[in-house]
Amino acid sequence: MSSSIRKSNHSDALTRLAQAIAVAVSATLAGCQTTHFAAQSTVQPKPSFTAKIKQKPLWLSEKPSPQVPQDVWERMRQGFQLQGDVGVNPRIEQQRLWFASNPSFLENAGERGSLYIHYIVERLEERNMPLELALLPVIESAYNPLAYSRSDAVGLWQFIPSTGRYFNLRQTRAYDGRRDITASTTAALDYLTRLHDMFNGDWLLALAAYNAGEGTVSRAIERNEKLGLPTDYWNLPLPQETRDYVPKFLALSQVVLAPEAYGINLNPIANQPYFKMVEVKQSMDLSRVAALVQIDEDELFQLNPAFKQRTTLDGPQHLLVPTSKAQLLASSLSSMNSEELLSLRPKKPVFDEVEHNAVAGRSRIYKVKSGDNLTLIAKANRVKVHDLQRWNKLNGQSLKVGQTLVMQDTRRAARKKPQQYKVKKGDSLYLVAKRFNVKMQHLKRWNPRTSQALKPGQMLVVSGPR
Repeated sequence: MSSSIRKSNHSDALTRLAQAIAVAVSATLAGCQTTHFAAQSTVQPKPSFTAKIKQKPLWLSEKPSPQVPQDVWERMRQGFQLQGDVGVNPRIEQQRLWFASNPSFLENAGERGSLYIHYIVERLEERNMPLELALLPVIESAYNPLAYSRSDAVGLWQFIPSTGRYFNLRQTRAYDGRRDITASTTAALDYLTRLHDMFNGDWLLALAAYNAGEGTVSRAIERNEKLGLPTDYWNLPLPQETRDYVPKFLALSQVVLAPEAYGINLNPIANQPYFKMVEVKQSMDLSRVAALVQIDEDELFQLNPAFKQRTTLDGPQHLLVPTSKAQLLASSLSSMNSEELLSLRPKKPVFDEVEHNAVAGRSRIYKVKSGDNLTLIAKANRVKVHDLQRWNKLNGQSLKVGQTLVMQDTRRAARKKPQQYKVKKGDSLYLVAKRFNVKMQHLKRWNPRTSQALKPGQMLVVSGPR
């Protein structure tokens, strides 16, 4: 046999050997795979390797991210942390029955708190604190930033003077940090955090101490320890107010969890900031700021109640402004010249400047200054813009510096009949006095038969004869 033929035969043999090995390996692998599937399930049919397996798209298998609540009440419920270990408790049930029997209390507090709740919830979330604590101002002040107690506690969080000063809440004749929405909230959360740490992470003891003071709670714990008694909140010998305080708070939280079950209608509160902070570089009159950007003056004061004289004296160099007006105010202030900014400074109302002319029915005279406009002048003189226009034969809004305006003495008509006010739900003598800018003693003198507890529909005299 020639060498070329031998080489050819040898090559063919190698090829056939390679093919045989490939077939054997394939058979072995197929057998192993079949055995694997059979081991998994005896009833599963033999898979077809030629069939295409349709896989579920990856995005369908992913869990959808939870939707952000549109309502602050719902956001608050999702962050409750104190309900798990409460159980059935007659002290809580008694307080829950009170809320169900007085639905207007929580409804009115929710309306007042709609300006502040979102801000407080955000601050609590930043610290990972129970969101039930956003309901504490309901218990403390019914969410009234002007609330004042017999123990001289003030504001949403009801700080007494000494505790307020300890947490850097400055108190002067013109400014009270205990009524400052942002400053008092920071102080309250600092205080609650400190109490929580002091009582080894027990929120119920921390809340009791917030009401009665840490000394009172600590002494009650020491007493029970000496007697071999339990030292949890429910077994401590505390003042009656504090014994009711925590059950009331927990009951309120349960009512907010399911208000419809208790016949309470909580109006939705948008889950977005109600106000923004705008920096101011000088003292300003709140009424003039409100007129500048067309904000309701009372609403601006409700956001900045720490400025007791409605001027930014002695306080921080910023104002809280409704979110929708914040950019307008910031841009207006930045574009005003020095003379225009001076017009926003606090000063005596215009009607005081011309009081000496308002006798015997004579007209008052006012000279227009830089930065004045009809709205500001009308507000300061407690007259209407259209009356100013009528008295001075003005067709539009334009004024000139130095221009003289005539104002009729409209207060003579008010002397004939004192102004009256119809009491609404949630009103108190203090709130009515604040609303009409009169002193409490005057309001009591004008209404000698009126008790502290007002009834809806009751008529009050809110201005005396002048």
